[in-house]
Amino acid sequence: MSIDFKKLLSKNTLGAMLIHFAVAIGIIVFLGVLYFYAYLPNVTNHGETITVPNIEGKNIEEVEAFLAKHDLRYEVNDSSYSDKYPPLAVLKQYPSAGAKVKENRKIYVSVNRINPPTVPMPNLVDVSIIGADAILKANELKRGRIHLVSWPFPTVKEMRYQGRKIQPNERIAKGSSIDLVVGDGGSTEFKVPSLIGNSFDDAKVLIFGSNLTLGEITLVGDTLDGSPVILKQKPEPDENIKVGDVVDLWIGKPGTPLTDEDDM
Repeated sequence: MSIDFKKLLSKNTLGAMLIHFAVAIGIIVFLGVLYFYAYLPNVTNHGETITVPNIEGKNIEEVEAFLAKHDLRYEVNDSSYSDKYPPLAVLKQYPSAGAKVKENRKIYVSVNRINPPTVPMPNLVDVSIIGADAILKANELKRGRIHLVSWPFPTVKEMRYQGRKIQPNERIAKGSSIDLVVGDGGSTEFKVPSLIGNSFDDAKVLIFGSNLTLGEITLVGDTLDGSPVILKQKPEPDENIKVGDVVDLWIGKPGTPLTDEDDM
């Protein structure tokens, strides 16, 4: 019996190649599984998250060290202005506080400007107090004190900023308080309108419509539920008053009794 060594050698070589190929495929698959399910999750902290802390209101100089303790970073991507926070305080953040992020995530922040932006002073001369209030608010300014002077018309005669007269279109810091020099209407006295029983919004319309000034507001009892109304006013209804005078209000639920402490 004769053996064909060429055929046998050919079969053995092909089998060895197939075995080697299968082993190589197995090694590649094993390494792929090891990389994606063992090495990569370990490097990227797969499945591990960090809760973003609240940094709004914090000075930007504190933020870096504060976030580093939480394994986070930050980047300033915007600046704006708010008079509710000091300069260089964080106004907004993204992602927001409470969000879940990966370790070393960058938090983008908006920072309060050192100097507020300026706005042109609107012209309030010959405008009523209630009209001046509306114009100031629309221009992101505040009304300061009212100085009454003898003048037959209850309108604005002059605008003052930090004790000096200010001209229309002069640029001043946004959020500034503007004092108004107002005519007393010829010192004519009139009777205070009755505000008792009115809602606060309706009372303000009557106060400002009479060119009076809203004074101190005292809350009596629990005013969260129901519809609170004016329980008391000072000066009282029908008392004589002049343009620009202050009216104080006591607000509470209808029928709420006033105590001696409330009257103080």
